[in-house]
Amino acid sequence: MEKKRYIVGLGEALWDVLPEGKKLGGAPANFAYHAAQFGLDTIAISALGEDALAEETIEALKEHNLNYLMPRVPYPTGTVQVTLTGDGIPTYEIKENVAWDNIPFTPEMEEIAKNARAVCFGSLAQRNIVSRENIRKFLDTTPDDCLRICDINLRQQFYSKEVLEDSFCICNILKINDEELVVVNRMFGYDGLDMRQTCEKIVQDYHLKMLVLTCGTNGSYVFTDDGLTSFQDTPKVEVADTVGAGDSFTGSFCACIINGKPVQQAHKIAVSVSAFVCTQNGAMPIVPIDKFCQ
Repeated sequence: MEKKRYIVGLGEALWDVLPEGKKLGGAPANFAYHAAQFGLDTIAISALGEDALAEETIEALKEHNLNYLMPRVPYPTGTVQVTLTGDGIPTYEIKENVAWDNIPFTPEMEEIAKNARAVCFGSLAQRNIVSRENIRKFLDTTPDDCLRICDINLRQQFYSKEVLEDSFCICNILKINDEELVVVNRMFGYDGLDMRQTCEKIVQDYHLKMLVLTCGTNGSYVFTDDGLTSFQDTPKVEVADTVGAGDSFTGSFCACIINGKPVQQAHKIAVSVSAFVCTQNGAMPIVPIDKFCQ
């Protein structure tokens, strides 16, 4: 029997502690949840502590019908204190030395890696050497046709040029926002290049299939290795909060590409899903996918 080929969210598993209470968060679970809404087999991979919050995590994953592989390790389950500004923009205080800083590379993970169709990973989960090395082992084990999506996540001081450069080298799709691009431009010595030139240089220098650039209310772009540029305006919506909106974009875009949709159509659907998620509270609302795929 042929093994399942999963779309994998790999990295931090945590709880966003919001003003109205805590919600399951972390890019891997958010990404896997949204890709799954397009009918694909997805799985979130991370690590949990040996504590009550780990049990709550598993219950929440089951409530969202999410497949997961999250071994227990002797560290607390991750939490993030999220404070929302008046216009719904989140700021984060991310607890350190937690379970997802210590993700192991188990035989079960190796099997999933060997058969992965796509993997989404970020820079945040690589802040600790243990997870960084094991995320790299996972990515090195994936097949040649696997989409390796780096959705960088420059939070607080938890990144370095070395981690970003390694990530750019191993991914084939990079997702970055306009604020992160400014940091990368400065860090990598791309001074003097405008936004488009920087994106095109990154695609060329790191042999990427695509670079996805999101610019908040100013729209988003996809630059491809064959010179195609796709642009989509950001829809004007009434924002409840933006938590998880970026992950919903990435999960939707990846799922559409895997399902064979052209780049421009995948981009349009991802923008629509992300805008819808902004109108909902929390990162994992039920999305009317059929409405956006017409």
